[in-house]
Amino acid sequence: MVDKFNDTIIRAYKGEQTDYTPAWFMRQAGRSQEEYRKLKEKYSLFEITHQPELCAYVTRLPVEQYDVDAAILYKDIMSPLPALGVDVDIKSGIGPVIANPIKTVEDIEKLGMIDPEKDVPYVLETIKILTQEQLNVPLIGFSGAPFTLASYMIEGGPSKNYAKTKAFMYRDSDAWFALMDKLADMTITYVKAQINAGAKAIQIFDSWVGALNARDYRIFIKPIMTRIFAELRNEEVPLIMFGVGASHLLMEWNDLPLDVIGLDWRTSIEEARQLGVTKVLQGNLDPAILLSDWDTIETRAKEILDQSIKDGRHVFNLGHGVTPDIKPATLKKLTDLIHSYSKR
Repeated sequence: MVDKFNDTIIRAYKGEQTDYTPAWFMRQAGRSQEEYRKLKEKYSLFEITHQPELCAYVTRLPVEQYDVDAAILYKDIMSPLPALGVDVDIKSGIGPVIANPIKTVEDIEKLGMIDPEKDVPYVLETIKILTQEQLNVPLIGFSGAPFTLASYMIEGGPSKNYAKTKAFMYRDSDAWFALMDKLADMTITYVKAQINAGAKAIQIFDSWVGALNARDYRIFIKPIMTRIFAELRNEEVPLIMFGVGASHLLMEWNDLPLDVIGLDWRTSIEEARQLGVTKVLQGNLDPAILLSDWDTIETRAKEILDQSIKDGRHVFNLGHGVTPDIKPATLKKLTDLIHSYSKR
């Protein structure tokens, strides 16, 4: 049996006043933890996610070590793509590498549809283990957004400029929207299955959509994201949007039927509010600051918390993911600071 359930972060996501500012850290499960590094000597990411008990252990470890207010499911945004027929591997030092990149509309037509119970039962079983037996905080599920998934599927792997992706989008808009619709359907089905299994909030990672300008976002992406969030709205769990280098898209996201906008470190809470953002905000300490001395970390975190306390509608996080060289002890100390400094 778990201890008394702490739903502080869910109440914060709904815009309610809470006793303190809740916190979790993107990529909190994994790379910086010694226990995880030992596991990675034996197993790949996909091998860990295919073993529910092991995956549950990796997911809950940062909750136990850092005292954060939420767990985020340990997996990758690539996890559902093999079900569609995408030949993807996560290569160390590179990231996702796709052996059969999308080049034509025929490639899109060959893509299948996901059946979560059949294709990713291990993901759903991991969620059930965590939410029914192990966690006393909410579990956040997630999915990649269509643009970010498409960027890997078209480029064949990580990209610095997304030139192939954008060229495909501009050159053949019919094929582009066909791909967006396929990925939107996958996202909706996959996320609903996570919620039904026990996930209490959902974060959609459109990590690389900042590569588009606002006009192109409105034309090529926003209608798809509106459909995704409108469908997921019926599930009645908080919905979070996050991307990197996307400050120019914040007001586009503010229009979407979601609850929370995640900020990277480029835009402060005050600046987002001045732009007109009305959603609950999440973020946004630069992860690199966690490699600095504690005085600097404390000063920067308190600056965010001062805005958070004044704003009243905020969940603390990093502006991107935990990097492998950040010490677990630093994350624990940061969580303690967030909780004590923001206590009301």
